[in-house]
This record gives sequence, structure tokens and C-alpha cells, in this order.
Amino acid sequence: MTDEARVFQPAKARPAPSSKLGAVAWLRENLFGGWKDTVVTLILLALLAATVPNLVDWLFLRATYVGDADVCRANGGACWPFIIDKFNVLMLGVYPQELGWRPGLAAIALLVLAGLTYTNRLRGIYLIVAWAVLPFFALVMIGGAFGMQEVDQSLWGGLMLSIMLALVGVIVSIPLGVLLALGRYYGSPVVISLCVAFIELLRGVPLITILFMASVMMPLFLPPDLVINNLLRIQIAMIMFSSAYMAEVVRGGLQAIPAGQTEASLALGVTRTRTIAFVIVPQALRHVLPPLVGRCIALFKDTSLVIIVGLLDFLGMIKNAALDTNWLGFQAEAYVFAAFVYWIICYSLSLYGRELERRGPAAQKR
Repeated sequence: MTDEARVFQPAKARPAPSSKLGAVAWLRENLFGGWKDTVVTLILLALLAATVPNLVDWLFLRATYVGDADVCRANGGACWPFIIDKFNVLMLGVYPQELGWRPGLAAIALLVLAGLTYTNRLRGIYLIVAWAVLPFFALVMIGGAFGMQEVDQSLWGGLMLSIMLALVGVIVSIPLGVLLALGRYYGSPVVISLCVAFIELLRGVPLITILFMASVMMPLFLPPDLVINNLLRIQIAMIMFSSAYMAEVVRGGLQAIPAGQTEASLALGVTRTRTIAFVIVPQALRHVLPPLVGRCIALFKDTSLVIIVGLLDFLGMIKNAALDTNWLGFQAEAYVFAAFVYWIICYSLSLYGRELERRGPAAQKR
């Protein structure tokens, strides 16, 4: 036998069994991994079978897409003309309709900047400056300045108000939370005590209580000649509340940074301030991206509480629209639409948070 014949020839690899690949493997791993999983899966499937068909029938099959309230009542399904008729009110509240192009322009600027941020077209200081300038641009466009007709803030409402409160709250509370976390982690005993008192006091009180205090009690402590409108007081309260939670999130990131990072930077001659600003804080923020995004989502959802203190945000306009005598009986459609809008915005923020997490390891490798 020749040497070539004696060379080992491995057999061709056999395909994996069907139980380890494809739909069968996924079902076994995620839904039917054991008898407990199987029982839970069957219960959930039974609940879906009992509810989903009726829900689909009401939402789509028997729904009315064109017509008035009488047509909707005759069909018996969801009444989407109600949402179409009230759409401008739900988006802008009682804001003057002839000036609706101004908040529309601010919304376009927000979407463009969000797209540039997501696609990573803006980076570094340009990104920070753009997001810092956006609230001022939106306030100027919505409220009026530079010769434009002024619109009183009591007329702001709808989804526009909810996004504005959340946007300003996030942009201001994140850097404020970072400063509070740094003061609690690196400050002197006096600074640490002040930061701890602020953080624990705000975190120990429900947001609705803080909103009531800002709306009712804050004017009592201000000088008589200093008048702050209710919207600004509520915005300040939400910023303070959010910054306290942001501070604790960031402090967790600071604790995750090894002490060797600081020691190595100081050994290279970098000052302590620059070490904290350019070495420690960026790494800490990267560690806590998921909870930071979660706090941003929570702040947007918390804007629905401002209806308690007299501001008609998106949910407040939903409730008011459902009280229209021409559309009585269609509250369900209003709340379904509200839930859909909240879900779209919150899920989009969640997806962006995942994208930031995915980019983190790649940025570290580069």
C-alpha cells in the first residue's frame, strides 16, 4: 500500500439533528424545556386564544376607519375617525392651530437630530452642543421670540408638552446627576453630606408629592415680585427628581471602575480633575448605559402625572377628548392610541440603548 493511501481521510461532517436546530429546537429550548415551562406555555396559549381573536375583531375587522360617531356605533368596532378628528388636539393641546407649523418645525428638528445621533453622524462636542441647543430652539419656536407671536405656556399641551418636559428633563438631569454622583463619591465631607441629603430626600418622596409642592408651595417661598409660571415650576421639580435617580445610577458606574485606572492616570502626570473628567466618568457612563436609558424612559412616562397639577399633557388631552359630547363612548380607542404612542417612543429609546451597548465593546476594541 502506498504512502498516499495510508493518509487519513476524515469523514464528512454530519448535519446536526433536527432536535438541535430550527423551529423544533427553539420551541424546546424556550417554551417546552420542562414540565413547568410546558404548563406555563399552555396556559398562556389558552389566554391568547381566548382574547386575541376578539381583540383583532374589535381593532381591525369591525373597526370604522371613515365616518362619524353614528357609523361607529352602528359597526360596533373601534372608532378610528375619533382619533383622526382629535389628532391635532392630542398632539398640540389647545395651542393655536394657525401656529401649528412652529411646534411642527421643532419636532422635525428633534427627529433629524435623533437620526443623526442614531447613525453616528454627529460625535463628540458637536453632538453635545446640538442636544444642548435643541431645547432652546424648541422653546423659541413654540413660545415665540425674535418678533414671532408669543404663545402663553398655559396653551401648551398634548404630546408636544410631554416630549418637551421629558426632553428638557433628560438633557438637564443627566449632567446634574453626574455632578451629584461625583460630589458624593469624591467630594469633601461637607459636599458629600449635601449631595447625600439632596439625593436621599428627592428619592424618598413620590414624584406626585414633589409636583404638588412645586405647583402649590414653591410660590410661597419666592419673593413677591418673582413670579415663575406653573410649567417652569413643574419642569424644575421633574429635573430635580430625575437628577437624584441619575446620580445613584452614575455612582454605581463610578464604583465599578477599578482604582488602578485612577492611579495609572495620576502616575502619568494627569491632574485629578482631568482624570475624573476624561478617564473615570466616560467609563462609568458606559457601564451604566442600560439603567440610564431606563431612567430616561421612566421620566417620559412620568410626564403623565402632570395632569394632577393642571397641565394637559398627552394623557390629559386624551381624557379631555374622550369627554366630547359628539364622541361619547369611545374612551377605549383613545387609551389604545395613547398606549400605542407611549410604546412606540419608549421602545425606540430602548432600541437605541441596545445599540449604544453594542457599540461600546466595538469602541473599546478600536
